[in-house]
Order: sequence, then C-alpha cells, then structure tokens
Amino acid sequence: MNRKTLVLPAVVGLLAPVLAACGGSESGGSGGKTIVVGTTDQFVATKDAPAPFDPAHAYETGIWNVMRQTTQSLVRVPRGGGLPVPDAASACNFTDKENESYRCTLRSGLEFADGTKVTADDVKYSIQRVLDIKDDNGPSGLLDNIDTMETKGGTEIVFHLKTPDATFPYKLATPAAGIVQKDKYQPKKLRDGLEMDGSGPYTMKADVKGDQVEKFTFTKNPNYKGDVKFANDKVELRSFPTAEAMGTALAKGDIDLMARAMTPGQIQQMQVSPSKDVNLVEMPGLEIRYLAFNTDDPAVKNKAVREAMAQAIDRNQLVSKVYGQTAEPLYSLIPTSIAGHTNSFFNKYGEASKAKAQNILKSANISTPVKLTLNYTKDHYGSITEDEFKNLSAQLNATGLFSTTIQGTEWSKFRPAQKKGEYAVYGLGWFPDFPDPDNFVAPFFGKDNFLNTPYVSNDIRNTLIPQSRVAADRNQAAKPFEQIQDIVANDAPVIPLWQGKQYVAARTDITGTEWAINSSSDLQLWELGRGKK
Repeated sequence: MNRKTLVLPAVVGLLAPVLAACGGSESGGSGGKTIVVGTTDQFVATKDAPAPFDPAHAYETGIWNVMRQTTQSLVRVPRGGGLPVPDAASACNFTDKENESYRCTLRSGLEFADGTKVTADDVKYSIQRVLDIKDDNGPSGLLDNIDTMETKGGTEIVFHLKTPDATFPYKLATPAAGIVQKDKYQPKKLRDGLEMDGSGPYTMKADVKGDQVEKFTFTKNPNYKGDVKFANDKVELRSFPTAEAMGTALAKGDIDLMARAMTPGQIQQMQVSPSKDVNLVEMPGLEIRYLAFNTDDPAVKNKAVREAMAQAIDRNQLVSKVYGQTAEPLYSLIPTSIAGHTNSFFNKYGEASKAKAQNILKSANISTPVKLTLNYTKDHYGSITEDEFKNLSAQLNATGLFSTTIQGTEWSKFRPAQKKGEYAVYGLGWFPDFPDPDNFVAPFFGKDNFLNTPYVSNDIRNTLIPQSRVAADRNQAAKPFEQIQDIVANDAPVIPLWQGKQYVAARTDITGTEWAINSSSDLQLWELGRGKK
C-alpha cells in the first residue's frame, strides 16, 4: 500500500509473546493428528439471536473467532499485527491523498469452498447486504462510511467513502466484511442457524446438541487462495462450560490447547508450579472491562451519580483482589498500550475517595444511599466476573453512599436486555476489532453504536471522530483522541475499570502457540502445528 503505516509504535512493542516454559521449537507439519483447542465461549442459536454466524449479525469476539476460520475478507491483519495485507485480494490501496477511495483487485482463480467462483460482485453483494440488513446487534457501523461501491471486470472493486477514513483497511479485515455466496445468504434476510460457508482457510462442521454447538471441526479448504500459511490440516474447537472443565481436559490430554478464557487462579498456578507437559504463553492483550450506564434511566440520569461512582471505585483493589497480575487498572477506554491514551479518569478523579464522592452527591442534592443493581453476564467472560462484581458492590456499599446488589444473567439474555435499555448499570468487556484508538471510541459513541446508548456527545460524534480519521499517520490523530477521553471522563457515560493480558496453555508438542491469538484476541488456528516434546 502507498500509505504510511497505521501500526502504532506502542502496539508494535507489545507483539513479542512471553513463554513461561519452553516446548518443542520445530515447525508443525501440515499432517498428523487433529489438534484440539478448548474455549469457554458458548455458541447458541436463540430466539433473540437466531443467526449467530451471519456476518450481518455477528459482532462478538468468540463468534468472530469461529468465522475467521471459514469466511474470507479482502485483507487480513498479519500474525504479528500491523497494516492489513491482501488475502482474498492480490492488492489493495488508497487511490487518493484524502483516504476516501480504496481499490482492491481480487486474486486470480479465487473460489468458495464448494468450487464456485468468487467475483468482485460477490464482495460488493456481501458488504451491501450487511449495510442493508443493518441488524441491531450487528457490525454495520464498521462499514457505514461507505458511500458507493464500484466493480470492474469481475476482479476489481473500488470503495468510495463518505468521509476520509485511514482505518478503513482494518474494517475490511473484520468478519463484518466477510465474503458470502448469494445463493446461501439472502440479500435482506439473516441466515438462521449454525452453518457457515465461505472461501476462507477452513471448511467447518458443527456438532450441535439442541441449539448449542459442542464442537467445531475445521478442515483445510483445498480451494483456499490467500495469505494464510497452514501448519495443520485439521483443528477441533471444543466448547466447555467452565475454565475448570477446560483445564481438566488439558491436563488429561483430551485437548491440546486452551485459550479463552482461563481464570487468574489457573494462570497463577501454572506460573508458580509449571508442568513438564504444558506450556503457559503470555501474549499482549488489548481487552478492557468497564461499567456502562443507561443515561436515560432515572437511577443514573443525574451525572453526579455516575461521577460519584467513578470517584468511589478503587481500581487497584479490584485488580489485586480479583485478577492479580493478569490485569492492570485502566483510566480510559483507550488502553495504555495504544498511542493517544491519556489517564483522563485519573486526571479528573484521582485516587478513590469517599469524601470526594460524598461531596459530588451532596452538591447535586442526591439522597443517599443511592440504590442500584449492578448487572453482569455470568457466562461470557468467565466465572471470575461474579467475583469482580461482588468486589465492586462491596466497595460502593462500604462508602455508605450506595446500596448496591448484583445480578448475573446468561449472555444470550443479557445482551438483548442491555441493548433494550433494561439495565441502569451494567458491565461489559471489549476486545478490539483492530488495534487503533478509533476502535475504542467509535463503537461506543458513534452513530448506531455497539452499546445502543442514549448518551450522545455531538462534539465526539460529529467533530472529533471524523477529525481523528483523516491522518494516515495515526500518531497525528492523538489530539482529538485526547479531547474525546476528557469528555468521556467529564460526562461519565462509562467507567473504565481494567486492561487485561491474555494467555494460552498448550501441551508441549504443540507449536505456533505464540501466534495462536493476536493482540486483538483474534484466533488464528492455522498457526498451530504438532512438533516434538
């Protein structure tokens, strides 16, 4: 591409994984026994989410990590991060200095897994379909800056954008821009069920019990043409109800690797007492956790309530008591390792203080204790989330200024209820779509945002986000991001809590573990091979 890199130096420095123990260093061959990977992600088709794997609907890390194995996009983020490289395309680049016109040429002989030819019209159809369906839970906001798409000769597509956007290649690298077949995905209707088809690295077979997937089998796609290099022919992805069950399976040799999500206790145990049969690999992570508010709800509509909570919460205590060395306190939605980060919440509120929180409420004539329910999802981020919310509740109640209870709900019910505004206060996590500060801002405060929040800052939405997207050199975008973070700290529609590290644990004969998950938590199963113990 003919542009300056979008990779931020702070992110590049993170991309060296840390191994707690050393396994075989031989590169994995393309054959051999099937590699089995464990996850605690749950894959369910429900009444509220009947089409979990449709690119027009899917917008969560666990689902995307399955889709990345089967669907293909024009470009992909390479194993160590950085500027997206061509995948379904042979070349892509901006054709103007303003970053408003982006051209891609498809690879020669590109086919779907069933042998059907892939054309530029299929790419246009797939992306237009996401925009037309505009699912409430879906990722259409990532692509809504597209004004028109122009195809030429079946192999070329040009995206004309409404406004300059230097992050657009990253958005094309997400499953939201996955290429689908017209005869399997209707133009304005979601594809219900648990099936997927595409031109990606693997074909997929799902073993389903009831409405839930127990296991995926990914088999190398013989028709795949793209940038991925395979270290295996077949991988299984098994879903476990708990991290403890997944850990037991690894210890017994029933699985070869466990990824999302290990508990802090499991990680600490492996660090203190390493096993000769298992390696623990620490990798850079950009996961964040935060509290968010329905700012129209009477309980938290007054900004002073949200400010007082931000003033009262002790992040250091939360992290040390619940997450230990696997997380660190966070004072902005933009992680510390992303250029443009500022500690806006610390700059405004400083250390946790009951006296300051009391003054905030008193000045706003708010009676105490303020009664609130803190809502969280029981099964989406691991069982440790309950401990986190017990700690938060205890902290707030100890001030005497709040009377809080906690309520855990399954993700399949939690997410629809949150989107409908049924919770005044709720906790969520965020795994970035791509490692740029834009993706820690626009999904929360842009139009058609992920939270479906009633909070609107016109300065953020209409001025600062567009300003931040102009610069191809992303370091030059720091100023608008600093302003955005300060506005968020002042208005407190969310309260950032912590930033996490990420780990995988694998049997010692498994190679490629350091590349199995990138900094955005993208699962890259093709990197895994089998070597020697």
